Amino acid sequence: MPLPPLFDLTGKVAIVTGAASGVGRSIVQQLARHGAKVVAAAHDADAAAAAAAAVKADPAAAAGDAIGAACDFADRDQCNALVDQALSVWGRVDILVCNADAGGDVGPVAGASEADVARTFDTNIRGVLWLTARACPDMASRRDGAVIVIGSADGLRGTPETGLYGITKAASVQLARNLAVEWGPMNIRANCIAPAAIAKDGQSADDDKLSDGTPVDWVYPMGRIGTVEDVSGVVVALAGPAGAWMSGQAITIDGGMMAGSGREGG
Repeated sequence: MPLPPLFDLTGKVAIVTGAASGVGRSIVQQLARHGAKVVAAAHDADAAAAAAAAVKADPAAAAGDAIGAACDFADRDQCNALVDQALSVWGRVDILVCNADAGGDVGPVAGASEADVARTFDTNIRGVLWLTARACPDMASRRDGAVIVIGSADGLRGTPETGLYGITKAASVQLARNLAVEWGPMNIRANCIAPAAIAKDGQSADDDKLSDGTPVDWVYPMGRIGTVEDVSGVVVALAGPAGAWMSGQAITIDGGMMAGSGREGG
């Protein structure tokens, strides 16, 4: 069955960071299912290889392909080498999805150590800058490309649980805007996706309470938390013809959370 033209990524080459599990792994799978060749990059080489192997074993991804690549996203030389690997294997980079992040476990800003600050900023911000600096010139040579930064709803509001992480995710929004302005004349678009809570580690999107016991419908008007497909589906749209004139945007995927609380009492 032919792919819908607006979502056809046949012949495109994508790099996806943070591809070991969860949202990143779903993004790898969905891009491949829509025809892209994907470099699945993760800090752990075995996890990256497993993400690529899952694509090769997926009949729905027969139109695409994947390879695994190990990368420390807080290391500039390794970020450069990751892009160079994609260019060496497949000769181009059309889509860059920056999903790898760090610092979600740090807690309030006041408690962050210098090591926490360095790790979080290097991975979440500097790593994205390094990757785009290497990949965007190749996209520009064909006057076409898409950069998608996975941010967080925590970057759009203050939170005591993930303060340092939220600060870097707020920076992700501005980073995408600036990339959109700087590279837009070369027909490269850049956007930031800001998801709220995504089900993971055996959690169901239909659970009626959050991990702290708060009823889900007090927070999310749609009455559920997100799934990895809720995010990867938007990535596919932004990566292909469907997103051809969307750039510089922060796209919140949150079941209506930022619009307002759910039922009365939330």
